[in-house]
Amino acid sequence: MLDKSGIDAASQLCADLGLVFASKDLLVAALTHTSYRNEHKAHGPDNERLEFLGDAVLELCVSRYLYLRYPDSLEGELTRMRAALVCEGSLVDLAQSVALGKYLLLGRGEEQSGGRERSSVMADACEALLGALYLDQGLAAVEAFLHRHFFARLETSMLLGSDAARFRKDYKTMLQERVQRESLLELQYETLEERGPAHAREFVVRVLIGTRSVGLGIGRSKKEAEQEAARQALQGMADVDSGT
Repeated sequence: MLDKSGIDAASQLCADLGLVFASKDLLVAALTHTSYRNEHKAHGPDNERLEFLGDAVLELCVSRYLYLRYPDSLEGELTRMRAALVCEGSLVDLAQSVALGKYLLLGRGEEQSGGRERSSVMADACEALLGALYLDQGLAAVEAFLHRHFFARLETSMLLGSDAARFRKDYKTMLQERVQRESLLELQYETLEERGPAHAREFVVRVLIGTRSVGLGIGRSKKEAEQEAARQALQGMADVDSGT
């Protein structure tokens, strides 16, 4: 049987985040740390199983988001971006953005040792919340939650991952958006050269705004070379903007 603390925490989280759970038990479990469960044997399950499920749900949602948002990115690049997002640091950012720590049910020792702010505790609880939301309402609800509280923040080139590697943006999309804002000229990519043996092919591409060449890229595929050309063009524009 759920105790009053669990019900109160779940109700407050729903009110604050605009969530509606058909099964309040699932949400309470997502908020329950093992330390609390150990001290309250009759309380119900802790969040470890939901954490396991939420990890898989998050990876699927992030994969789908990246696949649709960056149509020109190659598999390896998408994999690197996903790894940067599905990590403890990103989960902690998400947990902090919704103040998840204040709703958690912790044992006395965990509470006194700062568990409410502990990165591993918050990351695990964040995954558990996603797992509970998936079981209660399905994948669409999880994606809607992530779009509100997670994906929208990715467009700011924030630091991600434990190695502080920057999130790799789709440079072609960024360049297209800037050209559309600032110019009526046509943006186009021109393949200048294909070289090397079939197993190590290399493409040389330039990007033009109107008739002016603004970037040159080399890559193992046309898409990769186009991305590099767009990156160089954006860098050149940034240098002009800063007067360097």
